[in-house]
Amino acid sequence: MIPTDRWTRRVAAVVLISMAVAACGGGASPTIAPASPAANCAIGMTQINQTAVFFTQMNEGANEAAKAAGCTLTIANANNDSAKQNSDIENFVAQGVTGLIVVAIDVNGVLPAIKAARDKGIKVVAVDAKTEDGSVDTFVGVDNSNAGQQIGQWVIDNGLAKGKSYGVVDARNSFIQNQREDAFRKVVDAAGATYTQSVSGDNVQEKAATAAQNLVTAQPNLDFVYTTGEPATVGAAAALKGNTTTKIIGWDLTKEVIGCIDDGLCLSIVQQNPKQEGIEAVNELKSLIGGGTAKGFIDVPITIVTKDNVEPYRAIFP
Repeated sequence: MIPTDRWTRRVAAVVLISMAVAACGGGASPTIAPASPAANCAIGMTQINQTAVFFTQMNEGANEAAKAAGCTLTIANANNDSAKQNSDIENFVAQGVTGLIVVAIDVNGVLPAIKAARDKGIKVVAVDAKTEDGSVDTFVGVDNSNAGQQIGQWVIDNGLAKGKSYGVVDARNSFIQNQREDAFRKVVDAAGATYTQSVSGDNVQEKAATAAQNLVTAQPNLDFVYTTGEPATVGAAAALKGNTTTKIIGWDLTKEVIGCIDDGLCLSIVQQNPKQEGIEAVNELKSLIGGGTAKGFIDVPITIVTKDNVEPYRAIFP
């Protein structure tokens, strides 16, 4: 029988040798530590609708960025329904996503669902529609009030404000489109333009076309119509086609809107970069999930498109 002290020394020696072999890479494979939760990049994206080109381009950018970053991306279509959007966020939280992109329909109504997500440790980026300060980690998009002022200043600089009358085709259910309208009206009205009325297309092209038609039928001598988003611009272009009195100044290019510029009906269009917004949102979430510091605001600049600079956009909207 081996004395106790000699047995103890032999066991210790064996343990030391085993540790040395493992350290040198010999013997059994070393144990790999499990990935931390932050390494799991699973992103849920709640989108306003899947019909507007603006939103489908944003989705395209997000998908491309997610693939490049090694993230999974699931997009839920709220179909212009704020209640469904809240439900979609709750479902994403239940599924265990680590990142959330919110393109809000109602920037105030969506706040409780966002808070619940952040309370679970989920990183949240808002895109296009800016939510209450501090409610999300980062906002990606355009300063809509500032952009509304910019297009208003374009109207002034081109002699289309003083002594001119106008109406608005908006989407009263959209917080950001209300911002665009308010900022624009403040600038052009101060420069001598006469505001008549606003009609809502509810961010739906067919409704916007009907609203625009009703507007110009009731007021056939308007100098221009200001449209606050893609459905309103496309709808107004359809309603006013062939009209030689009233022009359109608005937001968001499509193939139809480029045709409207070519026809001389659309004078200037605020163009955002929705694909880049999608890319920036995913890249920011990838960074945040990995422990990066939130940027807070990622500005994606606008371009005011006229007949003079529309050419490069034809390839984007074939």
